[in-house]
Amino acid sequence: QVQLVESGGGLVQAGGSLRLSCAASGRAFGTYAMGWFRQAPGKGREFVAAISWSSSHTDYADSVKGRLTISRDNTENTVYLQMNSLRPEDTAVYYCAADRVGTIGYYTRYDSRYDYWGQGTQVTVSS
Repeated sequence: QVQLVESGGGLVQAGGSLRLSCAASGRAFGTYAMGWFRQAPGKGREFVAAISWSSSHTDYADSVKGRLTISRDNTENTVYLQMNSLRPEDTAVYYCAADRVGTIGYYTRYDSRYDYWGQGTQVTVSS
């Protein structure tokens, strides 16, 4: 069992930056692919970014490419989402998720593939 706890959300002006963190419990974190998703009010959950367990592969939604960066530190059991040049349309609850598939280089943008989810952290970008 893995528990995920997100932090780092908040209120920021357009053009500003935030860094989200997702701390994971469990010794197998280093073998999990990780992802970030978000859900805006009245909308469905959408993929933001994903990273393989070794950090060799990353994937981003087109809407965030060049502005958001996913990374991880397996020694700290933590995955990060650096968010720069934020826009009002980035306003959402952000969730991290873990996928137990341990294949080298594996990552996915499909939320149905993820096994564990955090509770989410709110990001609000004002115009």
